[in-house]
Amino acid sequence: MHYVCLNWSQVDLSQGLIHVNRLKNGVASVHPLSGQNIRALRKLKRDYPDTQYIFITERKFSLVAGTVRKMVKRAGEKSGLPFPMHPHMLRHSTGFKLANDQQNTRAIQHYMGNKNIQHNVRYTELAAGRFDNFW
Repeated sequence: MHYVCLNWSQVDLSQGLIHVNRLKNGVASVHPLSGQNIRALRKLKRDYPDTQYIFITERKFSLVAGTVRKMVKRAGEKSGLPFPMHPHMLRHSTGFKLANDQQNTRAIQHYMGNKNIQHNVRYTELAAGRFDNFW
């Protein structure tokens, strides 16, 4: 069973940073949090002060990957998408969004935690504005 164990020790709300440890031999990194994220995390911390995990079940245990899969699948169904949703699609949508915003491929690689840049090429190949401002 895979747990979704995002610990409070990985978040520095005063600096607005989150330390991301990756599975599958990915590269760990530190990501900035938006003001909206910081406010939401502070509210969670106030509402559930006695738990070490950020995302918890009703019984205050860490979420398991299967629960997250079911939540994402149900959200896709409720939104009327014509295909089944799964959590990894959120990861890919992040890569495509960053590429469409014309972020540097190497920066996307580090943000996504990929050791091999080839895993990021798919995002930039289809980016609509990839040739904007070339000349």
